[in-house]
Amino acid sequence: MDFFEKLGKKATETFNSAAEKTNKIASEAKIRIKMNDCKSKIKDIYQDIGKIVYQKFVLEGKIEVKEDIEEQLTKIKEYTDQIEEYEKQILELTNLKQCENCKNKIDKNAKFCPECGAKQPEEPVHEAEVLENEENQDEEEIIEDVSNEVEETLEDTVEEDNNNE
Repeated sequence: MDFFEKLGKKATETFNSAAEKTNKIASEAKIRIKMNDCKSKIKDIYQDIGKIVYQKFVLEGKIEVKEDIEEQLTKIKEYTDQIEEYEKQILELTNLKQCENCKNKIDKNAKFCPECGAKQPEEPVHEAEVLENEENQDEEEIIEDVSNEVEETLEDTVEEDNNNE
C-alpha cells in the first residue's frame, strides 16, 4: 500500500507542476497580447502625428506642431511605460532578469551576464507575495478537485487489488 500512496503523491505532484507551468504559459501569453495591443496603439499614434505634421506643413507651410501633438506624445509615454511593466511581469514569470549593462535577458540568479560579463547587482530577498484573484482561485479549485479524483481513483484501485488477492 506504501507503493500506491507514493504513486498517488507523485501523480499529484506531477499534475500540480504541469498545471503551474501551463498557468505560467497562459499568463505570459495574455501579457504578450496586451503588449502587442500597446505597440499597435503606439504605431497608430505615430501615424496620427505624421498626418498632423504633414497637414500643418501643407496648409500652413510650417512644422510647429508641439501643441498639436502633445496629447499624442503623452499617450505614447503611457503605453511605453505599460509595455515596460508587462516586460517586467514576463521576466518574473520566466525567472529571468535584464542585464544592467547590455539589457539581455539572463537567469534571475546570475551573478554575471553571459553576454557582456557585467557583474549583476544582488537582488534583495523578498518574502513571496501571494496575490489571488477569482480566476486563480477557480484554477486552484479545479486543480485540487482533479488531484483529489486522481487520489480517490488510485485508492479505489488499490482496494480492488487487495480484495481480488
